[in-house]
Amino acid sequence: MNQPTDGSTKAAENAFVPAIELNRDSSVPLYQQIAAPIGRLILNGEIPEGSLIEDEVSMAQRLEVSRPTARHALQQLVSQGLVRRKRGSGTRVAPTRIHRPLGLTSFNDELEHAGFTPSTKVLLYEVVLADEAEMAVLECARDTEIVRMRRIRSIETGPLAIMTNLVPLDLSPSLKSLSKQGLYAAMKESGVSMMTAHQTVGARNATPDDAEQLGVPVNAPLLTMQRTTYDAAGRVVEYGDHLYNASLYSIRLTLFADRM
Repeated sequence: MNQPTDGSTKAAENAFVPAIELNRDSSVPLYQQIAAPIGRLILNGEIPEGSLIEDEVSMAQRLEVSRPTARHALQQLVSQGLVRRKRGSGTRVAPTRIHRPLGLTSFNDELEHAGFTPSTKVLLYEVVLADEAEMAVLECARDTEIVRMRRIRSIETGPLAIMTNLVPLDLSPSLKSLSKQGLYAAMKESGVSMMTAHQTVGARNATPDDAEQLGVPVNAPLLTMQRTTYDAAGRVVEYGDHLYNASLYSIRLTLFADRM
């Protein structure tokens, strides 16, 4: 990836022009083939915060795509929170974070939808009898068999989250299934329907173990999230306690005015 040195570049304040190879026979839309590599370059720091990105007209001409396709690619980066577009000043790299809308959604699916390629490493998968604390969060009876699981979710640039979950054994996906996809997708394959959830978001500093697993300094800020999810009958189907690298991740809320 380099920057051209002709006069048009000077006029565009040395806009960053990423090298992108398009596969026009692929089922992946062209705008996603454009947006995904730019997003990866931003996340791994190769395009610094504040950098000007090639405009849609130049991009469309250079890559031989329609202008709406180039615009759609840049808009996807905007929706991911990776760039900001402003009339008169162009498209510039925003402070880098992964923005997740707050809802009953799969983290893995959200990352894929945003154009990333998530991967999962299962650190723990064990069948146990629920202890007192686990009985309380799962609202289950004594001696209920549950699965304790802990995973690291990563994207192209490295670890993003440590996810600890508790699931009743009769609802839990297999280890093999969990290694291939997100927890919610695996549970849905087994016929589990997730309808509502209670969620708490907070923050704390990274412990030495957290730091080693997430690749951050000790005491680095981490986002925390605890979620209890229920099915249509009101049964607790999973409890999650997750840690996120706060330098790469934020949660987006949509607020509505009080009409009362």
